[in-house]
Amino acid sequence: MKIQEVPTFELEDGTVLHDLEQAYTLQGELNERGDNLVVIFHALTGGPRPEEWWEGVVGPGTPLDPNEFAILTPNLLGSCYGTTWRRTESPNLRPQITTRDMARLVRLLVDSLRVERVALAVGGSLGGMIALEWAATFPELTRETVVFAAPAAHTAQAIAWNHVQREAVELGGAAGLRLARKIAMISYRTAAELQERFGRRPQGDGRFQIQSYLDHHGDKLLERFEIQSYLRLLDAMDLHDIGRGRGGSVAALSHFQGRLTGVGIPGDLLYSDADVRAWTDPVGAEYRTIESPHGHDAFLIEIEQVNEILEGVLDRVRGRRAHRERGAQTVPMTL
Repeated sequence: MKIQEVPTFELEDGTVLHDLEQAYTLQGELNERGDNLVVIFHALTGGPRPEEWWEGVVGPGTPLDPNEFAILTPNLLGSCYGTTWRRTESPNLRPQITTRDMARLVRLLVDSLRVERVALAVGGSLGGMIALEWAATFPELTRETVVFAAPAAHTAQAIAWNHVQREAVELGGAAGLRLARKIAMISYRTAAELQERFGRRPQGDGRFQIQSYLDHHGDKLLERFEIQSYLRLLDAMDLHDIGRGRGGSVAALSHFQGRLTGVGIPGDLLYSDADVRAWTDPVGAEYRTIESPHGHDAFLIEIEQVNEILEGVLDRVRGRRAHRERGAQTVPMTL
C-alpha cells in the first residue's frame, strides 16, 4: 500500500481536512505513453486491494492484468483502510463527505502520476456511484467508464435501507454495526436465492441456517470495519446525486467525452436494473446485464459475466491505442 500526502482538502460543505493521507495500491506499471491506467473504485466495505474482493477480475491472467495495465485502487475518503486525516475545520456540526468529494480526491492521485487520460474507470455499487461522478466531474479524463449496479441518484428505497442501518448503529454501537450488516445482506441477495440456499432448514442448535448466515456476515464485518467509517459512507451514498447543481443527471453526463457503460442486474433489490436504465437510456450509454439469482452482489460473484463485459470494453481501449500508435508511425508523403 502507498500513501499520497495532501496537506489540505476542502469538502463540498466547506469542511477543511488537514494532513490527509490517501491510501492506495498501484499494481503494474504505467507505459511510456501513460495511457494504460485503470482506476477501480471499491464498494461500501471494500478496500484498496481489489484482488481480495474481485478475485478473478484483477490479477495476472484476468482482464485487469497488471502485466498490461497499471491498476490504481484508492481507499475512498471516509473508509477505514488507510485513508485518514489528522484535523478537521468545519462550519457544520456533522461534516459530510460526498461521492463528488471522493472523486475529486482521487483526481489528485491521478494527477500526481502525470496521467493525462485514464484508460478505464470502473466500480460497482458505491464504487459505481463514484465512477459516475468521475465521468460527470472530469468529462475529458477517461476513455471508458463502466458502472456496475449503481443509480445516478440514491433512490428513496435505498435511503430507507440506509436509514434503518444507520439507526441500528447509532442505537447499538458495535452490536448495531453487526445488525446493520445483517440488514444490508438481506438487500444484497434475492428471496429466491435465500430460499434455494437455506429454505427452512435448521441447524443442530435448532436455529435456522439463514440466521446463522446473517450472524456470520455480521461478525465478519464487526472484526474488520469501523463504526464511524460505515456511517460516513452511508451518508455519502444517500447524498449521491450526479445531477445536483448540474441541471439533472442527463445534463451532468452529456459532457462526458468517453464511452459510458452501465450494467444492471435484474432482480437487484437495492438498485434495480430499471434504476440503471434510467440514466443509460437518456444519455445513450451502453447498457449490459448480469443474469444471476444472487441479486445486487452478482457483480462480485458472477466473475465470468463481469469479465466478458470488461474484455469488450478493454478491446476498444486496445483498438484506440493501436490506432494511435499506427498514426504515430505514419510519415505523411509530400509532393
